[in-house]
Amino acid sequence: MDRMKSFFKYAIWIILFFIFSEIIINIGLNSSYKDLKSRNEIEQVNIEQAQTTLVNGRISGTVKNTGPKDLNGKYLKIDIYSERGVHLGTKYFEINNLDRNETQNFELYYKAHYAKSYKVSIVEEKQEEELDKEIEFLSKDLSRPEIWLATIVTFLIFW
Repeated sequence: MDRMKSFFKYAIWIILFFIFSEIIINIGLNSSYKDLKSRNEIEQVNIEQAQTTLVNGRISGTVKNTGPKDLNGKYLKIDIYSERGVHLGTKYFEINNLDRNETQNFELYYKAHYAKSYKVSIVEEKQEEELDKEIEFLSKDLSRPEIWLATIVTFLIFW
């Protein structure tokens, strides 16, 4: 019976640690991101989320093909700027298979120090001189299972 009580206590501690970790991770991640300022607005592009930390950021939104020109084969050009307007880098997102009045979602994760604003434009092709200044864009943000795996491994190492 004492063994079951001990097992139950450990299970309760693990569940409480799980809940505590979830709360702290959400508070930590969400409080470190600040909104980026937009330098312009294009009616065909709707930016739903543009946030940055000191070292990385994320921009997501939708492109809608509503203009007089067809957007297929064009590129969404996103420029990242510092607080003083220094161009930190550029990322191109290809718009493809987009019929009239359809939308396409996009999501970009980038790595740039001290980013404060962004500018979005639609261009015909990638400009070669800007490809050299293309900042490192990450494939994705860490997902909850990846964060939990890291938390559990860290907990097991220190336990």
